[in-house]
Amino acid sequence: MMSLEKHIEKVLFSAEVIAERVGQLGAEITSEFSGDSESPVFVGVATGACLFLADLVRRIDLPVAIDFIRADSYGSGTVSSGTPRISFDLKLDITNKHVILVEDIVDTGNTLNCLVEHLKLKKASSVSVCTLLDKPSRRKVHFKLVGNGKFYSGFECPDEFVVGYGMDFAEQYRNLSYIGVLKPEYYMSSSQFIN
Repeated sequence: MMSLEKHIEKVLFSAEVIAERVGQLGAEITSEFSGDSESPVFVGVATGACLFLADLVRRIDLPVAIDFIRADSYGSGTVSSGTPRISFDLKLDITNKHVILVEDIVDTGNTLNCLVEHLKLKKASSVSVCTLLDKPSRRKVHFKLVGNGKFYSGFECPDEFVVGYGMDFAEQYRNLSYIGVLKPEYYMSSSQFIN
């Protein structure tokens, strides 16, 4: 079995840099919500946000509820298909709750827009978004947050294909402790590549 490290062109964000930024985001969210009587509900977008969500909520000094949602738009390719659908829904009732949607990466905005609209229909009083990575250069949809929702972003990401810290290519690389750029030969030659 080949080491995954050899597949990485360069490290964009080390484990230490990620941990420091997640701590800052946790402190910011704690500060924003500390006066509220309602505990926020953190909704992780499966599967890419699982590591970020786990680390983030451990840096929140408030009572919180946690749930997951899944929207499929990539399949096993590298380019978003642009037509996301909810394939795994919440089990918690979020009526009149403050929801913080936790994403690994915001790219075109298609998936995020779909998820925010879905949470709005479930009558959340506010929907904030906390994304580890933001790729504003790829934005196609300008999503609207709900109520007093805020947009929290860990890092702005260059327009490169990134993996690690929960993010994958064809379900591989999620377990890397850092975020790196995948060497093109590992996805360009793949029959799963969608252009």
